[in-house]
Amino acid sequence: MDLISQGEALAQTPLLPGEHARIFTAARFDGLEFLSAQFSTHAYAPHVHETYAVGTIEAGCEIWHARGRRMYAGAGDVVFNHPFDVHDGLPHEGGYRYRMSYPTIELMREIAASLMQRDDVGTPFFHEPMVRDPDVSALFVAAHRLLDEGNDMLAGEEALLRAYGSCLAKHADLTVREVGREQGPVALAKAMLEARHDEDLSLADLSRACGLPRHHLIRAFRHETGLTPHAWLVDVRVRRARDRLRRGEAPSAVAAATGFCDQAHLTRAFKARLGVTPGAFRAAHLS
Repeated sequence: MDLISQGEALAQTPLLPGEHARIFTAARFDGLEFLSAQFSTHAYAPHVHETYAVGTIEAGCEIWHARGRRMYAGAGDVVFNHPFDVHDGLPHEGGYRYRMSYPTIELMREIAASLMQRDDVGTPFFHEPMVRDPDVSALFVAAHRLLDEGNDMLAGEEALLRAYGSCLAKHADLTVREVGREQGPVALAKAMLEARHDEDLSLADLSRACGLPRHHLIRAFRHETGLTPHAWLVDVRVRRARDRLRRGEAPSAVAAATGFCDQAHLTRAFKARLGVTPGAFRAAHLS
């Protein structure tokens, strides 16, 4: 059985008109590979990967074989292939659209260690190759889209870790422990977000500063503050933007100065928290 990348698996059968497949990678996960695709006739030959394959169906239905079983995966189903699991995939009537990712054993162990709060974890095992879980499916789709768009890398990094964490906590063979108090490390992370809110910070940056692994930091930060690190950062940016708008600065300049990817991003975040657009807020203070 061939050990191949997802790109090589796709190349074995050319795509027909109406089908599409896009592969992209995430630098913050050491080049972790992602796939979004829609197939009406394309069929994968049986193959294996040295990584996990974790993903979900967005529409339609896929037929696939893994662990000696024939399965039908539809919208809201989450699929798990272990490293070196032999599997294939072909469309059911009407085809299917799906999103997939290929996390390494090391990454899944990192997240499992955070959930179990211990270092001596083995390779996580998913009891079922497919589960019906619309909530986890939605988490994964949101993370996949954020990383594909690439406009807010901290949001994508955090969302993917949370999605994988939910997969492991709900469907793998591990015992999750509640996170304890981490006031000191979280305070350090908050201070870094306040001081460097206009930078493209990563969870790895925050982890080094506060001494907590990435996924554990997300859990601890939310436990202490009620928000995730990314949500806290957006809140800081909105507060800094508000101060600049009061002084009469233009919304486009404020967006660039406070770390938002563009004015539209600032507008969405600002209105969600203050109920008005940055332009309306600025005009009220100018008048």
